[in-house]
Amino acid sequence: MDESPPQPPAESTPPPPPPSGLSGSPSDFLKGVVGKRVVVRLTSGVDYRGTGVLSCLDGYMNIALEQTEEHVNGAVTNRYGDAFIRGNNVLYISAAEPL
Repeated sequence: MDESPPQPPAESTPPPPPPSGLSGSPSDFLKGVVGKRVVVRLTSGVDYRGTGVLSCLDGYMNIALEQTEEHVNGAVTNRYGDAFIRGNNVLYISAAEPL
């Protein structure tokens, strides 16, 4: 049996910091996008884009958007002045502009 000498431990380097805008908790992100343009994807695959802003959001992810466009398969299908989206239909919220 060939026993090789023990190897020194590999140097551990800390992981790189997350890209800009990705640090913090989901709660921090949501607080940061209130008053900004967002894309809201529903579980059905429909996107709602606020050309105005995300005006409010509650603990159940219920969302109020201003100047909202509905996008189905990438095409605008409707425009609404204001829209209320029930939180249990939301798949995700994304910032439409850099944070």
